[in-house]
Amino acid sequence: MDIVKYQKIIDKFANERNWDKFHNPKNLVMALAGEVGELTEIFQWLNESQSKEIINSPTDIALVEEEVADVFIYLIRIADRLNIDIEKAVSEKLVKNAQKYPIELSKDNATKYNRR
Repeated sequence: MDIVKYQKIIDKFANERNWDKFHNPKNLVMALAGEVGELTEIFQWLNESQSKEIINSPTDIALVEEEVADVFIYLIRIADRLNIDIEKAVSEKLVKNAQKYPIELSKDNATKYNRR
């Protein structure tokens, strides 16, 4: 995925609507939290089995796809406004996660690294 391409598209979209004045980091994070809430709401009262089966409902999975897209759009916008290189940040975080959660301590274990 070309993140920079999407940053430009999202930036153009916001600029055409004169939304930059609203897109400060605080507001964007709050909007992101709202979108995560909407994604959460879809799954809120489902049991584990139902949450896995949602993929078999075209209507429900379409809602999930829209909310995932909204979450990702806000993440891209936040990173753009704060000059964060998402690809670099993700790569660095994956390295840190591998160190925090070595296979020999983490395999089949959901305990957080600082709770062992």
